[in-house]
Amino acid sequence: MKTSPMQVTLVDHMGTDLTIVNAARENLDEGIWERWFAVLREVWSSVSVVDFDMVGNKLFQLSDQDAKLISYLAKHNHWSPFAHTSIQIRVKAPIFVARQLVKHQVGGVWNFVPQLKQLTQFQLWNEVSRRYVDSEPEFWFPEVWRGRPVNAKQGSSGVVEVISSGSELGGFWLPRDVVMLCLDQYNNLLSQGVAPEQARMILPQNMHTEWYWTGSLMFFCRICRERLAPGAQQETREVAEQIAEIVAPLYPVSWSALMNTKEN
Repeated sequence: MKTSPMQVTLVDHMGTDLTIVNAARENLDEGIWERWFAVLREVWSSVSVVDFDMVGNKLFQLSDQDAKLISYLAKHNHWSPFAHTSIQIRVKAPIFVARQLVKHQVGGVWNFVPQLKQLTQFQLWNEVSRRYVDSEPEFWFPEVWRGRPVNAKQGSSGVVEVISSGSELGGFWLPRDVVMLCLDQYNNLLSQGVAPEQARMILPQNMHTEWYWTGSLMFFCRICRERLAPGAQQETREVAEQIAEIVAPLYPVSWSALMNTKEN
C-alpha cells in the first residue's frame, strides 16, 4: 500500500503586484500609457539623454506610491483589481480534503452559460477520474487521531489512541488494515473485469486525488484566509499553508496587504 503526504506545486502564473496597480489605475483613467509618460517625464527631468533601460526599470518597478495604493485597495475591500491575475497549481490531497476545498467559489471565473442565460461563477478545477484511471491508489494517514469535541458539532480536540479489538468479523480493525482490505477488494474487482467506474466505489476517503486548480490572487487569498483560521480543519489548513508558501512570493506586496487586512 502506497502512502504519501499532501502536496501543492506551482504550475504557472500570470501577473505581478504591478498588474494589480495598473488595473486599479485604469479606474482612474490612469492606465499604462499614463504611467509611461510619467516615468519618461521623471527620467527626462534628471538626465539630458534618455536611458531607456532606466525607463524600463522604473516602469516595471513597484514604487512606494504603488504599494500604498495596493494597501488602500485591500483595506477598503476593492477586490476586483486583485482578480486580474491568474495562478495555476496542482494539488494532491485525500478525497475528504478535496471535497472541503472544492466548495470555494468566490473569486473564481465568470462565464456565460447559455442553458441558464446568465453569467455564472466557476472555479477552474480539473480532477483525475478513476472512471478512466486504474493506477495504484495512494493513501494518506494522520500522524495522530484527534478527539471529538464535547460541546461542538464539528472540529476536534486533543488526541485519541486508536486500538484494535481483534481482526475477527465484527471486531474493530485498525484503519490501515481496513484500507488495505478495501484496496485488495478493489484490485480483485478489477482483475475480474469490473469497470473502474464501479470498482472505485469501495475505495476509502483517505485515498489521494489530484487536480489542477486555477484562480486569481483574490480567489486563493480568500481560501487561505478561511482555511488558515484557527477553527479550520487541520488537514485543509495544511493545504492552505502550502498554497500560501507558493503564492506569497509571486505577489509579495499584495499578499501581505490582503492577508493582514480584516475583510468587512
